[in-house]
Amino acid sequence: MKSVGTILATAIVTMMLAASAHAAETMRISLQLPLASHIGQNLLLFKKEVEARTKGEVLVEIYDSAQLYKDKEVPQAVGLGAIEAGAASLTRYVGDIPAVDIFYMPFLLNSEDRVRGAVHKGAAIRTAIEDAVEETGAKILYWQAYGGAVLLSKDEPIRTPDDLKGLRVRVFGKTLGDFVTATGGAPTLISGSEQYLAYQRGTVDVGMTGVSGVKSRRLWEVMDTITVTNHADIEFVVVANLDWWNSLSEDNRQAIEAAAEIADMAVRDAMAQIEADAFDAARENGMTVYLPTDTEIEAWKAASEPVYDAYRASAGDLGKKLLDEAAALN
Repeated sequence: MKSVGTILATAIVTMMLAASAHAAETMRISLQLPLASHIGQNLLLFKKEVEARTKGEVLVEIYDSAQLYKDKEVPQAVGLGAIEAGAASLTRYVGDIPAVDIFYMPFLLNSEDRVRGAVHKGAAIRTAIEDAVEETGAKILYWQAYGGAVLLSKDEPIRTPDDLKGLRVRVFGKTLGDFVTATGGAPTLISGSEQYLAYQRGTVDVGMTGVSGVKSRRLWEVMDTITVTNHADIEFVVVANLDWWNSLSEDNRQAIEAAAEIADMAVRDAMAQIEADAFDAARENGMTVYLPTDTEIEAWKAASEPVYDAYRASAGDLGKKLLDEAAALN
């Protein structure tokens, strides 16, 4: 007969093994933006849904404000498995997949209807990009709307391309850099988490961002004017390491996908109000918001034609396909 001590020891070992077998998976997500941003709040919604739907078998940890990785480092960190997941601007994949910058082609996807036509689940543009990203070792779980691109300046709005000539402009992607070059400015690639200091120190003269970033980063403290060019659509994607993803149970993958769909639609549906609130906050904090005239927008469009030539040259067959798909949305 086994002793009480042996029975207890066996029971403890059995409990430990059972606990180990059911140990929760940890899903760390790197985020360059503050948790207070709408992207951060959307990740909190995703975390809540994942943990509830997996019954705690997958626990989500969010590392905001570039604690672990800067935006530009996320694709490699996720692709190599240094972290399970990350949220990053889609353009950070342009080095491997030049065609992703279809969203930054000047004035192409510049309305909510066109953007939704490009990014809804099953859309040709979205599907083609997701397939291409998988080849880098990452899976796009869902997309996060960030809104249209605006220009930031001091004292005066940037009304026309002539106003950019000779000025240093913060950009966050290659094609946006091409846009600045074509319109007379000098592009400077600066991470989102570093733009406040760049404006404060005068590293650049003009900023480029989404208006929601003006609010979440309090950019009215270092810039005083917004020009609403809406020349590009900014998209973030939440990506997971493909090997980690494939190691999960089928039930947990389905649960995460369901959570991702909820988070995807939540931020997309809220985007118009998020931007409106950000413009209100900017005005309340002393910023001038300038809306270009139709004539001025036409001048921007004309000046940016070389960007399309550069995209066609670099993005190959996939880029041509995406341009055709985007044109069909019009």
